[in-house]
Amino acid sequence: MKKDQRNKPDEPETPTEPGKEETRNLDDLVSVVEAAKILKLMRSTLDHYRCEGRGPVYRKHGGRVFYKKADLIAWSERNTFRSTSQRIGKSK
Repeated sequence: MKKDQRNKPDEPETPTEPGKEETRNLDDLVSVVEAAKILKLMRSTLDHYRCEGRGPVYRKHGGRVFYKKADLIAWSERNTFRSTSQRIGKSK
């Protein structure tokens, strides 16, 4: 190892720029209020479902909760029933 390399402090890594695909994925994120509007639910209902683990999958950025629109649609599709006698979670 050369002398000048030993005494050189480590350079911090430069974060990579997000690609177009990654940015587009972040553009699909909506807030809790927007998600509740999309699902036609009260925000408090969506909050309750999230706490119980019954709602759509979500992401947390810091303390904020976000949903992907595709996840909201998928969750809604999984909650489709033919009659009131069907048990929840047993959609056909």
